[in-house]
Amino acid sequence: MAIKQFAISVFSIFSIVFSLGAFSADTSSDEPAPSWQAEAQKEIKANKYEAAIKTLLAANQPNSADWNNLLGYAQRKKTPPDLAAAERYYQAALKIDPKHRGALEYYGELFLMKNDLAGAEQMLA
Repeated sequence: MAIKQFAISVFSIFSIVFSLGAFSADTSSDEPAPSWQAEAQKEIKANKYEAAIKTLLAANQPNSADWNNLLGYAQRKKTPPDLAAAERYYQAALKIDPKHRGALEYYGELFLMKNDLAGAEQMLA
């Protein structure tokens, strides 16, 4: 029970620290989103994760932190989730932009899904 309460506390901290909606965390700048990104965000918002993955893979933007973050998100949210792929994409996003708020938040959520509270806490640091 204590672990569950701690996990809820960590998740709450993520929500407070980032104070972001589900998709405001996707981008790392104020520039207009490229068409592939806007399309993928639209598909994700509609819970069409496989379609978003196809859109993102077709765009082939592996040097973009946003591209990697969105792929990680879609991989984590699809049914069944591919947590290993999601983790690779979040890691790639953070390698490109270590302060990418979306990747930090969503990677922290992935750690919580894996019951890795220490890993989730690291995303807050």
